[in-house]
Amino acid sequence: MTKPCNLNGKVALITGAARRIGAEICRRLHADGANIVVHYRGSAAEATALCEQLNTLRPDSAMPIQADLAETANLPKLVASATAWHGSLDVLINNASSFYPTPLGDITENHWDDLLDANLKAPLFLTQAAMPQLKLARGVVINIVDIHSQRPLKDHAVYGSAKAGLAMLTRSLAKDLAPDIRVNGVSPGAIMWPEAGLSEAAKESILQQVPLARAGYASDIAGCVLYLVRDASYVTGQIIAVDGGRSIGW
Repeated sequence: MTKPCNLNGKVALITGAARRIGAEICRRLHADGANIVVHYRGSAAEATALCEQLNTLRPDSAMPIQADLAETANLPKLVASATAWHGSLDVLINNASSFYPTPLGDITENHWDDLLDANLKAPLFLTQAAMPQLKLARGVVINIVDIHSQRPLKDHAVYGSAKAGLAMLTRSLAKDLAPDIRVNGVSPGAIMWPEAGLSEAAKESILQQVPLARAGYASDIAGCVLYLVRDASYVTGQIIAVDGGRSIGW
């Protein structure tokens, strides 16, 4: 069996990468040799600390970049900065997301704009901006979707719709960007609980719907991302659920 290639010398831009799942993806790809561009919007301290940690392990291997992804006019500059650092852009991970409930009767246009901007608009326009560099590199795009792109979560009509759009965008981009760029998605289930707004009873109810009877870890998502980036050379247009089996029937 041929040993999988590592990511030595490859440059990966990961959005929303300062914390939580994004930071774990950074660590996993970095451990396999990639140079990591840590995008953040407001988490400057966390992004800087993460880059310092990674650069201690391998000098000049991580760089933080701040950007508001909703400002699409600035996305070409973000791509140019990421590319200029080591001369290429090989991997784009669209991880940045907004998530919160929007009960019917209380939904505003601001909710719609915010959730669609973060979860659908930004991945499209950032991928479009990165397309020339990714094509040169025969690169990879990974979108972090959600199992609730397929099955609705109560009081999250706007978020679920945005992620459903991202799922279709993933498949559409895979068709439009082939054969030069592979595009796939990862759909997390109960991986890291939201930092607010979810009761212990709600968590227990969710876990009762998971065949593996436990929450997952950020490392589970990062491992799947690494597979799709490094090992899955004949896989495109696919969305892999990493959810302990929850999506097979709840």
